[in-house]
Amino acid sequence: MTQYESYMPYSIGTNSTELVNAIFRKVYQYMALGLVLTTLTAWLTASSPRMIYMLFSSRAPMVILAVAEIGLVIYLSAALHKLAPTTALLLFSVYSILNGVTCSVVLLVYTGESVYRAFLSTAGMFGAMSLYGLYTKRDLTGMGSFLRMGLFGLIIAMVINMFMGSSTAEIVISILGIIIFLGLTAYDTAKIKDFANEIDSRDENMVGRIAVIGALTLYLDFINIFLYLLRFMGRQRD
Repeated sequence: MTQYESYMPYSIGTNSTELVNAIFRKVYQYMALGLVLTTLTAWLTASSPRMIYMLFSSRAPMVILAVAEIGLVIYLSAALHKLAPTTALLLFSVYSILNGVTCSVVLLVYTGESVYRAFLSTAGMFGAMSLYGLYTKRDLTGMGSFLRMGLFGLIIAMVINMFMGSSTAEIVISILGIIIFLGLTAYDTAKIKDFANEIDSRDENMVGRIAVIGALTLYLDFINIFLYLLRFMGRQRD
């Protein structure tokens, strides 16, 4: 059962193209909001010596942030069917801000030019794959299973390389990460479209919830593509 199916109480058939497009406008608007909050928070955090000291003087703050982010994603995925759309959007915004604090480290490690180029490249590739997922007539279900297996293998490889410290393995992992999350972008977009077609168009709360979980899913795809791309092509500060 997918994260969408877990809170789908019923389906009524195929909705109009206008409704699906309206849902996707919300999805992309909410996702853009999340990216703006993350970018702004990361910049403000990296620009503050006091915040930098608080975050990186010990491991505890980053561990707490990571646990809080994981907890928010799990809670949103599990309880979204109970939440009002405004509450879900608020929690997504909080997650985006927390992730901005975490991602501030990339502004300290990589040059501004590298971050800028990686962001633009990510935007272009993400946009192309999301449009493919939105308009393709192909069934991407099998692709999703394959990509989830690849993601599991990627995580194992990253853990192993934490102990090996191989630069070659780091490059391979980065390339595979980019490929996997580009594929997931197309797959996730197609799944959002499928569920947008199936929900009761009269249920405004369900429409809003689909928009929020869709935005969160695509936001995570975008962030991961960006981070892997930065690791692959980014130039670190001297």
